[in-house]
Parts: sequence; C-alpha cells; structure tokens
Amino acid sequence: MGVKVAIIGSGNIGTDLMMKMIKLSRNMELAAMVGIDPNSEGLAMAREHGIATTHEGLDGLRALDVYEDIRIVFDATSAYAHADHDKALRADGKRVIDLTPAAIGPFTVPPVNMEQHLEESNVNMVTCGGQATIPIVAAVSQVADLHYAEIVASVSSRSAGPGTRANIDEFTRTTANAIESVGGAKKGKAIIILNPAEPPMIMRDTVFTLSEGATEEQIRRSIEEMVEKVQSYVPGYRLKQEVQFERFGDNNRLHIPGMGDFSGIKSSVFLEVEGAGDYLPPYSGNLDIMTAAAKATGELMAARIG
Repeated sequence: MGVKVAIIGSGNIGTDLMMKMIKLSRNMELAAMVGIDPNSEGLAMAREHGIATTHEGLDGLRALDVYEDIRIVFDATSAYAHADHDKALRADGKRVIDLTPAAIGPFTVPPVNMEQHLEESNVNMVTCGGQATIPIVAAVSQVADLHYAEIVASVSSRSAGPGTRANIDEFTRTTANAIESVGGAKKGKAIIILNPAEPPMIMRDTVFTLSEGATEEQIRRSIEEMVEKVQSYVPGYRLKQEVQFERFGDNNRLHIPGMGDFSGIKSSVFLEVEGAGDYLPPYSGNLDIMTAAAKATGELMAARIG
C-alpha cells in the first residue's frame, strides 16, 4: 500500500487524475475524492471504485475517518478556492500539490525542476500551457543565453471547463512568470486560445525563443532530448515538425519593443499534446498533461515520504 492521498475537485481535472491513479500508481493510494456537487460524475465513479467521498468540500474531507492518514492532497479546484484550502491543509500537516494557477508554492515542471521541491509543503503545477511549453523553453536556456520566450497554447473550447475559463487571467500571468523563473527566459509572455473548431482539435502549442550563444544543432538536440523526457509520462506529447530557425545579425537585427535590437537565433517549436483518454477524450491534451505532471510529482513526493 502506498502513501494515502486525496483529491479535492471532482470535475474534469480531478476525475482524470483519479482515473490515472486507479489505472496505475506505484507509491500512492487514493483514499478520498472531494467535491461540492453530490451528483457529480467524478464522485459517483470514485464510489464505484470503493474510494471514500464527500460532496461537502474541504470541511467534508476533514470529517472523514481516513483524513488523519492522508499525507498528500491534490487541489483541482480554482485559484480562488485554493488559497483557503492551502491554509487549512498545511495547518493540518498535509502536503499540497496545486493544479490551479494560484501560484502559492514553487512552480514545478517534472522534467525541469521536480526534484528541487519535493520537501516543500505546497508545490504548484503552473498551468496546462506551462507544463507543455516550459520544458521547451528550459531546453533552449540550458544551452543558450535566452533573452525572450513566448508561448501560444491553443486548446479545444470543449476541454475548457468553468474552472479554466474563470482562471484565464491567472493562466497568462502564472505561465509568463514560470517561463522566466523555471524556463530560464529573461522575459516571458503567454497567450491562450480557446478554439471552437468541430470536431474538437488536439492541444497545439507554439514556442518562440530568441537566444544567442548556441548553435542551431545544439538547440535542436536539447529540445529533442527534452521532448523524450516529457514523453516518459505524457506519451501523446510530440513535435509536429522539425524545429525552425531564423538567424539575425548585424545587417538584419530584430527590434523588440521594450527590449531593443536583437541579434542571434529565433527558434520556433510546434507541439501537439494528445491525451491518454483515461477519463477525458484524447483531444483534451491540455488537461491530460496537467494531471500526468501532478501524478508524476506525487509519485516522487510519496516515495520521499516513504
């Protein structure tokens, strides 16, 4: 039996995370599923699998008999709700893995910095766009002096539930901050697009970087190695085409408002993220990469707790 954990939030993200744990978990045992809607599908599915449930939110979780034994709590609610959840859970001695853009704890992106924060009482999984693109930003910054990184996350509007839509502003701020603090860019920018196309499109991400001090081959190799690392826990993560490069020099400097003239290499990376289909449809790669990253972080944290 693994370390006992709980999930707060019985919506799309929380339910997909639950199904991932039921499917395979090396170090964790899901002991409780928490929601606020007694008729939610997530709570019904949890009960079918013999998992303790409550529809009374955090207060209901704290009233469950199993609560004392729970060591890690995943919060898949909203940035606004997480602030209150975090205070109560940490006061009770629980470790918290935050899937909202609240950004209370340090940003955690598994292939970049997961090992650094395993002793923290709260870690933040950034955003879906951050989990998909920050590994690429970091891959460039590992071999080059990275002046600027911009990411565009395009997701199906069908996979953007109420929580995602309510947190759009937090998404852009949190992702941009993490592009800098985790990805290593001196300046970062994030954009999200909700695409209403039918049939629904798979998550697509574009990463633009401006760097110097590394060759195109060094950048390409670093990106390809990083893609393989992400694929170890998100098999549907892939490059849509080869990395594209454009070089700027003394005769064709690129002017960046607020940053001045740039000479070096512009890299353009085009990604696709297909979900595993554990609960959500495969086009919901934006949600799948969040739950997969949270689960990977939880597995290591649970192993550390022992």
